[in-house]
Amino acid sequence: MSDAMPVRPETDLLLVVDVQPDFMPGGALPVPEGDAVVPVVNRLLGRFAHAVATQDWHPADHASFASQHPGRRPFESVTLPYGEQVLWPDHCVQGTPGAELHAGLDARRFELVLRKGFRAAIDSYSAFRENDRRTSTGLHGYLRERGFRRLFVAGLARGYCTDFTAEDAAELGYEVVLVEDACRGITAEATEAGTRRLRERGVRFARSGDILGG
Repeated sequence: MSDAMPVRPETDLLLVVDVQPDFMPGGALPVPEGDAVVPVVNRLLGRFAHAVATQDWHPADHASFASQHPGRRPFESVTLPYGEQVLWPDHCVQGTPGAELHAGLDARRFELVLRKGFRAAIDSYSAFRENDRRTSTGLHGYLRERGFRRLFVAGLARGYCTDFTAEDAAELGYEVVLVEDACRGITAEATEAGTRRLRERGVRFARSGDILGG
């Protein structure tokens, strides 16, 4: 059972990962019930003094797109110079409506919107490091400079971007809480595997009610 988690206004931050139309039902890469996270995230935004959002922001010729690999289909895997890569449908292409932050988000609350995945040759799941596991996004420096110590992770999608973000945050020394009802996963299998991996790394799991007090 989760415990109540009062927010520490100066050192806690809500990190909202990739809540964009292309990940919603009807989008280019839909996450089942992805749109259900929007009202939960908005309630959380009302509680936190500080929040950051990430935004998948791919060029049209991104190497993770199946369309860039003749004969390959979405959700197959290929080996790229940095390792194994799942091939995705074209999604979150720079400047398209599907790449914008979801219109229902209270975006006024975000102090920073970090765009990731804009390098054509490397995919980027984590908000901290791209998939070569070497290229930094700069988020760690921003958070450390501002003195944040505990991160609450919400958004899309479990098994991939939310989980890689939480895992990297824990490795970098933050206290990390994944807000389960403010996330959704692409598949149950990916979510379950991500949960096992995150628990091994000391990530805590909570519900929004534990934070909001209801």
